[in-house]
Amino acid sequence: MAVARRIHSLGVATTLAVAATMIFASAVSAATANAPAPAAANPASPTADAVAVPATSAPMTTAATTATGTKAAAAKAAPPPTSPTPAAPSAEAAQIKRLLEQRFQGAAIGSISKLPSVGLYEVQFDDQIVYTDAKVQYLFVGSIYETATRKNLTDRKLRELNRVAWDTLPLDLAFKRVKGNGQRKLAVFSDADCPFCAKLEKELTGIDNVTIYTFLFPIDKLHPDSARKSRIIWCSEDVVKAWDAFFASGALPKNNGDCDNPVAATNELGQKLKVNATPTLIFADGSVVPGALPTEQLEAEITNGESEAARLAALKK
Repeated sequence: MAVARRIHSLGVATTLAVAATMIFASAVSAATANAPAPAAANPASPTADAVAVPATSAPMTTAATTATGTKAAAAKAAPPPTSPTPAAPSAEAAQIKRLLEQRFQGAAIGSISKLPSVGLYEVQFDDQIVYTDAKVQYLFVGSIYETATRKNLTDRKLRELNRVAWDTLPLDLAFKRVKGNGQRKLAVFSDADCPFCAKLEKELTGIDNVTIYTFLFPIDKLHPDSARKSRIIWCSEDVVKAWDAFFASGALPKNNGDCDNPVAATNELGQKLKVNATPTLIFADGSVVPGALPTEQLEAEITNGESEAARLAALKK
């Protein structure tokens, strides 16, 4: 995690571990004071450089290191909607921003919001979410769950901050598969040699009524031959058929892969969108989720993405 590396480089890793424990204890105490006891199921919290996917479906990353968790329990539950986190008063936010910038020079400090009933401030720190007190004496790096609803508040905020405007996606760089009526939509950044992309392809067989846009996104550091294979697949007469055949048997079309292809352009697009793992999925509302999600969770994410996209569109009218 970029935040952890920056903090460690400043020589405060030990202090931070103690601070995180203290703040986590106070946060849990405040959050659970009036909350009903949770059921036995316990959603796993993502860790540094982790993706919330089943242990058998961790995505491939440019760092060649993954950690795993699961959102299956949260996906199955249907808790009441949680109210948005209110923005901190401008004076408080400005003070917290100033102190963070002083103590973590070079860090990009974004939005700052106050978590009601917990007494912490939620801060966009580089490309992550961290939590601090009003005087920035302590910093908590990790996920916070609301026990009453079992919602991961950190994940929700990151989704809001990292949304991609669907209309800005250059879909001409992707190949399209239409399943059923194709009314729903999903974009996938995929690497031909990524084993978890192969797993996602199997999970997608259980999904219907969706149009899937696949961006060929080889990660050269992990799979040095993937770019060549991607070009060959793209240069076939039927890209969808060639893609499916490759994942079914490993067979490649008979061509040199020297036609005009989007592989270099999708690589640039992925870097722009901060895609650093495959597979990475983008849903209709712009939510970005890395990992080979199981079919049930994938269906829930697609459905939720469509609903949220419709809600956001209505707000603009």
